[in-house]
Amino acid sequence: MQQVEHRTSRRSFVSQVADALRGQIEAGFYAPGDKLPTEPALIDRFGFSRTVVREAIAALRADGLVESRQGAGVFVLGPKPVDERLKLFTDETNKISDIIEELELRIGIEVEAAGLAAARSSPAQEAEIEAQVERFAELMAQGQPTDEADFQFHMAIATATNNARFKAFLEHVGRRMIPRVKFKTMMGGIDPLPNRDHPILEEHREIADAILARDPEKAREAMRRHLVTGIKRYRTLTVRRSTNQDNTGG
Repeated sequence: MQQVEHRTSRRSFVSQVADALRGQIEAGFYAPGDKLPTEPALIDRFGFSRTVVREAIAALRADGLVESRQGAGVFVLGPKPVDERLKLFTDETNKISDIIEELELRIGIEVEAAGLAAARSSPAQEAEIEAQVERFAELMAQGQPTDEADFQFHMAIATATNNARFKAFLEHVGRRMIPRVKFKTMMGGIDPLPNRDHPILEEHREIADAILARDPEKAREAMRRHLVTGIKRYRTLTVRRSTNQDNTGG
């Protein structure tokens, strides 16, 4: 039985379907050249509407993971090859210092993006920024992962600059720009830090409110605080790990 889909809920459903299929593609369950299940099969599997399934496939297509062939179906292309010269944030890391350095670089890009979004965003772009805040809150309330909503919030702001270079930068960096994603990967799938959803949501709301208020300087400052707070979290962890090593003689 298909679930009732309100507007914000549908975004969450689209993300669930897209993330599930993306994970299977990246894990090799579907290899390049394989055909995805038919639309009716996906509707039956996930229990969502045709609209949700189509939007999820469109998201995978936008990521370059699949392609639609007229009359034949949807086929897997596989992960896009990474240009060796552009491995900015995508390399695996075993150092917290790498995450801190990446956040420092993001400050240089995203603080200005927030200011430009406050000055240039259209009503539709503002609505998308608000929707991503709502989506984060909804996922948090459901106890679901918020990483994708976090990434899409920053993407919505980059898009709202109406400067395609900002969006292209974040698209290249990808979801691993979210420190929690990279850190969890680095720690073998376990994040030892306390859940940060509540403070991150409040930080996102502050940024969004400033953009909607058309206050570029306030938006810049809110984004700066958001990213600097992230740096402080990981610096604290670095100090803690160093202290533990000293105490154990390591």
